[in-house]
Amino acid sequence: MGRGPSIAGRKAVEDAKRGQVFTKLIREISMAARAGGIDPAGNPRLRIAIDKALDANMTKDTVERALKRAAGEGADATQEIRYEGYGVGGVAVMVDAMTDNPTRTIADVRHAFSKYGGNVGTSGSVAFQFSEVGELIFELDGAANEEKILEIALEAGADDVVSEDGYCDVITAPAAFEAVKKALEAAGLKPLQAEVTMRPANRVAVAGEAAEQLQKMLDALEALDDVQDVYHNAAL
Repeated sequence: MGRGPSIAGRKAVEDAKRGQVFTKLIREISMAARAGGIDPAGNPRLRIAIDKALDANMTKDTVERALKRAAGEGADATQEIRYEGYGVGGVAVMVDAMTDNPTRTIADVRHAFSKYGGNVGTSGSVAFQFSEVGELIFELDGAANEEKILEIALEAGADDVVSEDGYCDVITAPAAFEAVKKALEAAGLKPLQAEVTMRPANRVAVAGEAAEQLQKMLDALEALDDVQDVYHNAAL
């Protein structure tokens, strides 16, 4: 009879995944600091990156070290690149990467797409199907909770509030994201997820083997060291 992975083995896998998440968060902090300065008060992108890192249980000391390194880096060859393409079923996919070797990165991205029936397109081929928004997701525990989120979010400047299947999705313009997040948290409402992301205008239904293949492709892309974020318009 086969045995599953040991507790130590599972912990090693979890630690590796956590390490990869932290690496990507630190990279975003560094890039945001390079782009807009190391003072979070005057750099909205950096404030959001730091909040995301702290929400992922990164220590403040680790964040401070990342900022100090960013301040002392000087010239850095790392650049931001967006790749666009399609997965099975015509699903639009965007991949945001940070890399010091674009040749390596595009080869890895192309391989992940082609291995699972997708293909990389040209710049702008799918980006028009997405818009940049702030998104905060809450778990609902009753009508009163839903009304409270709705009232506070809209008062703070949210564009829309959508409730479905026990969850509430608060949508904001990127510039209003921080104000809405602070207003909700000040009222004791802690989001399950809060980020500035790329939201598709419409979702494409994918099921069965196609959905499994697409999920494998998305997982392969997200596992790449150079990839920061993967966006898609599939309704999985």
